[in-house]
Amino acid sequence: MKPGMKLKSAACDTEVMVVRGKDVVVDCGGAPMGPDKPATPASLNPEFASGSQIGKRYVDADGNIELLCTKPGKGSLSIGGVALQLKEAKPLPSSD
Repeated sequence: MKPGMKLKSAACDTEVMVVRGKDVVVDCGGAPMGPDKPATPASLNPEFASGSQIGKRYVDADGNIELLCTKPGKGSLSIGGVALQLKEAKPLPSSD
């Protein structure tokens, strides 16, 4: 995975762009994501069906992987069976 690379879900409509990453397999809806959508869709795993939100950034617990959702879908993002988390916005400094 390189920054700028686009990945598409095999189980739903979700598409993401890699912001920061290394060579790992990203899953969406319990199925591996790839550069192209497969001809036959994979089944959506109910454990990974909480959805993805457009414009949101998803990160792993260590902060080594960061993905930007460019198209929402029903599947949730994960790596090795561990769900990715929404990246929290940094608080702005006080203007006082």
